[in-house]
Amino acid sequence: MWDVMRARLPLRLARSAFFAIVCVMLAVGAHRLGGGSIPSFTTALAAGAVVLAVAAGMAGRERSASTISVLLVVAQASLHELFDRTAPAAASALPAVHAHGGLGVDLGMIIAHLTATLITGWWLARGEIALWSLLRRAGARATGSLRALLAVLSREPAPVLPRSFGFLSTVSRVRPGRVLLHAVTRRGPPRPAAPRLLVRAAGTSSA
Repeated sequence: MWDVMRARLPLRLARSAFFAIVCVMLAVGAHRLGGGSIPSFTTALAAGAVVLAVAAGMAGRERSASTISVLLVVAQASLHELFDRTAPAAASALPAVHAHGGLGVDLGMIIAHLTATLITGWWLARGEIALWSLLRRAGARATGSLRALLAVLSREPAPVLPRSFGFLSTVSRVRPGRVLLHAVTRRGPPRPAAPRLLVRAAGTSSA
């Protein structure tokens, strides 16, 4: 279920914004290290908005490392072209090296962009895997807790046994001490009353 789960709007915007910021900063840094000029803030902001819109359209679900790398390479190439075309006229007039060595400058930019893109693409892919793995674990834990709660709520309560009434229940609740308290006991052997009565009756009849 989680493999085909689509990201909701907050998660999609957060991932897209992070990708756009990293992509623009990477392009600016690589463009500068490759010999180009730093683009203006307006140009960088417009480029970030375009990258954000494109990334938001593709951030609906988890993306593979190859997809992220391809998207990053295309974005870097587009941003390089944009920064090169919008560079100030004074900055484009590099020393004589740019006049008869433009191929070397462009090659340096390409190598810098490609190296930084491969490293950043791998880093973003690892972050994508970690993010979705965390979401899967959180979803599985939440699903397990919900199932346990539903099992508890759907469980039938234990039947309540009716209270027993009558003589047996009353006798069972009487402690033995109370029964012995009211019992009449005698110590020693019983008195021989029956023989005395017979002797007395025999004396009367003989008289």
